Amino acid sequence: MAEGYCVKCKAKKQIVDAVEELMKNGRKAIKGKCPTCGTVMFKILGGKAAPKAAAAQETPSA
Repeated sequence: MAEGYCVKCKAKKQIVDAVEELMKNGRKAIKGKCPTCGTVMFKILGGKAAPKAAAAQETPSA
């Protein structure tokens, strides 16, 4: 499970019901709830997600 910071509790906690999402700018993120107070927690993951169509076109054809 992912660990994130709860703004309401002001502490790092495990994200409950975590779902991986893709943001508009192409980056991956995890969204879920705080186990204590139920506030929505959001953690941005590093790196951009590579589109599947672009990854297939990068293979050199010889």
